[in-house]
Amino acid sequence: MKRRVAILISGRGSNMAALIRAAAAEDFPAKIVVVISNRADAGGLEKARASGIPTATIESKSFGKDRAAFETALQSALDEHKVDLICLGGFMRLFTTGFVQRWYGRMLNIHPSLLPSFPGLDPHGQALKAGVKISGATVHFVIPETDAGPILMQGAVAVRDDDTPDALAARILEVEHRIYPDALRLVAGGRIRLDGDTCKTAGSAASDATLISPAAG
Repeated sequence: MKRRVAILISGRGSNMAALIRAAAAEDFPAKIVVVISNRADAGGLEKARASGIPTATIESKSFGKDRAAFETALQSALDEHKVDLICLGGFMRLFTTGFVQRWYGRMLNIHPSLLPSFPGLDPHGQALKAGVKISGATVHFVIPETDAGPILMQGAVAVRDDDTPDALAARILEVEHRIYPDALRLVAGGRIRLDGDTCKTAGSAASDATLISPAAG
């Protein structure tokens, strides 16, 4: 039976769209049953509706700083749609520890850096300032700490000498669209095992792929 997934968004829903496309495949082990936004003007809502996905809006602004009250309304929507797994796709709202613990091992997030490096805001600017030669994106389980939690999957790109934050972000976004659906496939398919603070993957093909940047040739 396919796992029932809710995607939470606050904006354009770029990763949301990638997940919806992947889940449309007959053999994908998850079904996107609802897209929920905390902003009524989120562009991703219309994209979801155009794809035939039910949507809901729970305006976080009206709850002010009362995160618990917002989460009660959110949980009601999740319960209504019988959600098994949550994918955060640019969801700009922090959760309480209680909500995160309730969904531990069942709530995924994607961050545009190779965590644990460059968490938080402006990861691309952070990467360029640090002078790293490789950056990328990370799918991880959500824990109370921001941009932390057991790492499910990572994808990398080379950082160019002439990169700007926007140029680097565009290349990493392509990686995000590849690895987020793959990570959800692993989780929904029951192929991920949490071993303390790390994820173990059952039946994954060994890879000797190496990315070295810059090339010394």
